[in-house]
Amino acid sequence: MTSTLQPQNESQSGVYTFSSRPRPVPSRPKYRNTAPLLNEEQGSYGNIMYDRRVFRGNTYAQNVLPITSQPDPVEFLRQQEARRKAMSRKRVKEQFGLKTPEPLEGRKNMDVQTETYLEELSDHIDDTSVECQTDMFLDKPATPLFIPAKTGRDAATQIEEGELFDFDVEVQPVLQVLVGKTIEQALLEVEEEEELTSLRAQQQVFKEIRNAELVEVQRMEERERRLCLERENRIKQQMAVLEKEKETAEKIAARAFAQQYLSDLLPSVYSNLRDSGYFYDPVKRDVETGFLPWLMEEVSSTLEQRYVARTVLDMLIQDVTNQRFEAFQLKE
Repeated sequence: MTSTLQPQNESQSGVYTFSSRPRPVPSRPKYRNTAPLLNEEQGSYGNIMYDRRVFRGNTYAQNVLPITSQPDPVEFLRQQEARRKAMSRKRVKEQFGLKTPEPLEGRKNMDVQTETYLEELSDHIDDTSVECQTDMFLDKPATPLFIPAKTGRDAATQIEEGELFDFDVEVQPVLQVLVGKTIEQALLEVEEEEELTSLRAQQQVFKEIRNAELVEVQRMEERERRLCLERENRIKQQMAVLEKEKETAEKIAARAFAQQYLSDLLPSVYSNLRDSGYFYDPVKRDVETGFLPWLMEEVSSTLEQRYVARTVLDMLIQDVTNQRFEAFQLKE
């Protein structure tokens, strides 16, 4: 409560006193206005400690805004991982959370108050606004124990023996499934680790064998290259020797031919022409070109006629044999 200082009067005892002018209590709304101001400059503050623009607390831990508007990928991935873990925990809680067991046949579950004092549940809560003005610096009296007034009607539920949830009995299947799944997952992980270890060992052995084979292949390739180079060199040397021998033989043959040609040119020409077939006997040539081909054709035609006659005879014998065999079968 604010006070307006009046002109001070000095009493006879020398003590200064003041008096406040009485004023009515200002009207206040029932509920606090939670709507934010569109412009914070519209509100007037009498104390800067209540000004929203003033930061309160340690200024060393303020969040520093990034220079660029793009988010940090590491921070974005961390937020995604946290959000995924929260969703997983929520899903597990919904799946394995405590649930009320299903009711027996002919009964149904109902919401029942288990407090010491029953209260009437309603959507609308009665409230009253009371205003008063008190003096300052008054001790607050002790808060009395709240005992709500009894409202509504009493209700009871009959629970037979065995209808409630027996945790020791009902938890066994769930516990067996969880333990079995845990053991199975552990065995799978152990088998996977052993398999990975075996694969790594096999891979190491394979790498060693492959490196040894690569070294051997390189050695063999180098040996083959040397052999090929040596073979090519030997072939070149042999070809050079053969070329020289051939050249020498051609020179000797040309010299001998020239001497022979020059010594007996005419007899040699006639003998060569005779050997080549330019000079021949007309009777022998006529027999070879005319009589022998005609004779071969006649012999071929005669042999072909005999072959056809034999084929026709075989077919006739086959037909007669088949007819007699069929007649013999009909008689039987």
